[in-house]
Amino acid sequence: MSVTETLNDGLKRGYQLIITAQELDAKVNEKLEEARPEIEMKGFRKGKVPLPLLKKQFGQRLLGEALQETIDGAMNTHFEASGDRPAMQPEVKMTNEDWKEGEDVHVEMSYEKLPEIPDLDLSGLTLERMVVKAGDAEIDEALASLAENAQNFEDRKKGSKAKDGDQVVLDFVGRVDGEAFEGGAADDFPLVIGSGQFIPGFEEQLVGVKAGEEKEVTVTFPEEYGAAELAGKEAVFSCTIKAVKAPKAAELDDELAKRYGADDLAALKAQVAERLEAEYTGAARAVMKRGLLDKLDEIASFDLPPSLVDAEAKQIAHQLWHEDNPEVQGHDHGEVETTEEHTKLAERRVKLGLLLAEIGRKAEVEVTDAEMTQAVMNQARQYPGQERAFFDFVNQNAQVRQQIQAPIFEDKVVDHIFEQANVSEKEVTKADLEKAVEALDEE
Repeated sequence: MSVTETLNDGLKRGYQLIITAQELDAKVNEKLEEARPEIEMKGFRKGKVPLPLLKKQFGQRLLGEALQETIDGAMNTHFEASGDRPAMQPEVKMTNEDWKEGEDVHVEMSYEKLPEIPDLDLSGLTLERMVVKAGDAEIDEALASLAENAQNFEDRKKGSKAKDGDQVVLDFVGRVDGEAFEGGAADDFPLVIGSGQFIPGFEEQLVGVKAGEEKEVTVTFPEEYGAAELAGKEAVFSCTIKAVKAPKAAELDDELAKRYGADDLAALKAQVAERLEAEYTGAARAVMKRGLLDKLDEIASFDLPPSLVDAEAKQIAHQLWHEDNPEVQGHDHGEVETTEEHTKLAERRVKLGLLLAEIGRKAEVEVTDAEMTQAVMNQARQYPGQERAFFDFVNQNAQVRQQIQAPIFEDKVVDHIFEQANVSEKEVTKADLEKAVEALDEE
């Protein structure tokens, strides 16, 4: 086999491979020899069929497979010898399209190689970590929120009208065309007005009702309602109001603490403080990570594979287009044009992605099986009742596994850089941290 370089321009490479007829024939013979021990043919014992006869019967069928394996082998040999790592799958095509068996095969291979990425002195990086302590005001605010979420309801004064947020206890029977339907009745049902628990339009009509009152509520089931026999139908619900209750936040006491799994109020306060500081730490890490990426983008300089930049720019443009057109769910729309802004952002992402990947490779950063399993489990929780199906889907889809693994790997590389860098801490207020986090979304 001969390999001739046809293109060497920046990161672009092109080669012509010539696979001789003899090499291809030898590969076919090799595959026939591998299979011969298991082949039976009339007139011959198993494994004793002559090679010429096997070749006549199976050679044509194995030719394409042998050709692909020979090309793959030539490519692997080339990459091992050259040290090139292709940025994307190389483009490979036969150039003698009128090829006939017994002739040499001419193949053209082209690709963009990954650039040489310079070593950076990570110990020379200076970063600042924002530190926020959970103060009494923040803890009290969080406790008040917990008390509100654990709210009870107390009867309003006799004759009081129900307001938005009140709980109305009622009996009801729903009818469509005068006939009661399955699942359309209940007794002593506690319904919070504004909770969205019932179909649109129902709860709003309960505003103003009083205990002891009879009320007819007329609504129309949505067209996409789960029960097909009710979808789009008008229904009348005959309601008897049993009680009207006002919300009341739970008391901040040991009893509330026990409802949240703490021994007493002091223990709950400690848990809340720990949770808040964990949230602040996570937010501060995001801010420091952005600062790190900005510095890496500034100090690192190397050529970028145009194909990667173009693919990333198209993906960014496509994602932003869907954010601007949320009503379009599918991807059967026209092509989205990329702009200079998309390309600029793509260049940053590609540069940082290649840089972090190289730093991680040299530092031997790896995503463990346990970390991967935990990440898949976290995502599986978004599909209650279908967790097993999600696990199977991930296991069968390499691209999805890569999408799950990539952010884990990136975070581990970032943590590795943090350990090498010169990091100072600065105590700030919660407001300062919130302002810094908001700035991340604006950039």
